[in-house]
Amino acid sequence: MSSEPVERRLAAVLAADVAGYSRLMGVDEEGTLARLKAARKAFIDPALGSHRGRIVKTTGDGMLVEFASAVDAARCAVEIQRAMAAQNADVPQDVRIEFRIGIHVGDIIIDDNDIFGDGVNIAARLEGIAEPGGVCISDDTYRQIRGKVEIGWDDLGPQTLKNIAEPLRAWRVQLGGQAAAKQQPGSPAGRAPVLALPDKPSIVVLPFQNMSGDPKQDYFADGMVEEIITALSHFKALFVIARNSSFTYKGRAVDVKQVGRELGVRYVLEGSVRKAATRVRITGQLVDTATGAHLWADRFDGGLGDIFDLQDQVTESVVGAIAPAMEKAEIERARRKPTESLDAYALYLRGLAAFYQFDNRQANEEALRLFNSAIALDPDFASAYGRAAFCYSTAKNNGWISDTANEIAEVTRLAQRAVELGKDDAIALAAGGFALAHFVRDLEVGAALIDRALTLNSNLAQAWNSGGWVKNFLGEPEWAIERFARAMRLSPFDPFLRAMRGGTAYAHFLQGRYDEAVSWAAMALQDSPDFQPGLRIAAASNAMAGRPEQAHKAMARLRQLNPALRISNLKDALPPFRRAEDLSRLEEGLRQAGLPE
Repeated sequence: MSSEPVERRLAAVLAADVAGYSRLMGVDEEGTLARLKAARKAFIDPALGSHRGRIVKTTGDGMLVEFASAVDAARCAVEIQRAMAAQNADVPQDVRIEFRIGIHVGDIIIDDNDIFGDGVNIAARLEGIAEPGGVCISDDTYRQIRGKVEIGWDDLGPQTLKNIAEPLRAWRVQLGGQAAAKQQPGSPAGRAPVLALPDKPSIVVLPFQNMSGDPKQDYFADGMVEEIITALSHFKALFVIARNSSFTYKGRAVDVKQVGRELGVRYVLEGSVRKAATRVRITGQLVDTATGAHLWADRFDGGLGDIFDLQDQVTESVVGAIAPAMEKAEIERARRKPTESLDAYALYLRGLAAFYQFDNRQANEEALRLFNSAIALDPDFASAYGRAAFCYSTAKNNGWISDTANEIAEVTRLAQRAVELGKDDAIALAAGGFALAHFVRDLEVGAALIDRALTLNSNLAQAWNSGGWVKNFLGEPEWAIERFARAMRLSPFDPFLRAMRGGTAYAHFLQGRYDEAVSWAAMALQDSPDFQPGLRIAAASNAMAGRPEQAHKAMARLRQLNPALRISNLKDALPPFRRAEDLSRLEEGLRQAGLPE
């Protein structure tokens, strides 16, 4: 053990950041930086100086400040928020600089002018639940300042804070309507506070309008919304507003930006139902509450012969479309977030952006690095473990690595950790399960995990895709085709589309339907000409279908990308097919296509 003494002291720690900073930077980067710099100079730095606060560190959108006194910290926070509220009085809502502030009194460790420990972590988590323009403090802080600071506080009760073991009682400042306590007139509850956005994508599904002129059809529109809310709730990566809250907006003309502020959500799904005779038309649109931009819109027409089957079809189509649309929007938002202010989820989103570049070795390595960085910040991030394990499968598929003992052990560790932490997380289970089946060759365990993911969330296209591939490995290509078809129906523009098409090509090839395999392989390569699993099946299926020219062309490109590939080492490069005849069939097709022994 080290004999170096550790410097500790009791301190009041103030954590602050700018609410909606990524959105502000995306809208007006230079203007946002200028306004933030002006606020620092005019209000923040003078307040910190007068209340004896020491700035420990700053990031692009926030700061960490140490005070010797909880009273000084609280007075400083209130002064800053009141000054910012006055400054923002005539500033449009969508360009305001609004801080969220959290304060905790606790033991800290000092190391090279930086501070660490629970005192810092709790302050940061309290800042995360504070409202824009508001201040949130711990109960320890409240006991220190009670009766000494002329300000009112609302008791928020016990709060469950991320990565903090026990619930912690918190208090919210009353700023006399100037900042966080400012009420929104016309909200469903009468007067509701502005809510902070959660640390993951958040959505409310508003009641669909009944455009039929028949009030009796309300039950159908309401049932549709309830089904969509339930289906979205199965995505553990989403924060979904409950039905009882969303239905308080029923029958009202709403402003989606106001809904976003009142419910603390980034996205709103709204729609309408129009019935005429025996036909019905349902429309839906996904809106970003920060900008009002439409991210997705579609309509569905059907007959009323089986109303509940139609509800299921629409729910499946809507959920399958908007979940990827939200993920894409979140990835773009994370790309705009300054590197120095990244948290675990933003690192994960940036990892996904690289992860989806399947044919790029550097991108895959960057995705693995980002997922591991997210895990380092949040050791309980189940989906990050699963995606990291999946990166190894991508590398193996493309011939960038071989499954050595060390790599098998690492994939096993990552996948098992994903499964342990993500027992109810379909993404973690599907990704971890596929890595175990494909890279570790534990087919039964991997298949069972993917089936569990599908039980948890039957609308997750990536789980259907992974399940299709594992069915191919198990020698059940007819079931694989059904799973790939379900995946493509759920998410027709999915980043994994090439893999869904390529898997379908393999399934037809394993059943001896070489012409169908050729067609699906061509579609898999259409937008991804260097997709190596697609090139392998294109070469083999063209050869077995009697198209030597096309087979040799695919093989030539495959060997350019993977010059070490041979029949002798093919088994290591191919997925773990259980049936010997499946592997033999592929070997024969690739041999005919020109792969050397």
